[in-house]
Amino acid sequence: MTYAADQLHEEAAYIAYHFHWGLDTILDMEHRDRQRWVSEIAALVDRAERGA
Repeated sequence: MTYAADQLHEEAAYIAYHFHWGLDTILDMEHRDRQRWVSEIAALVDRAERGA
């Protein structure tokens, strides 16, 4: 099973934008770990927006 390239790029861009991690670091993550970071970042962004 291959992971959709568009979704992989979207996740990588999201993590890199918010945490400034390099592409190699992000792509070296397991799929499940990368999805977890996306969820955690989304929660942080949501909390920040509600607090503004």
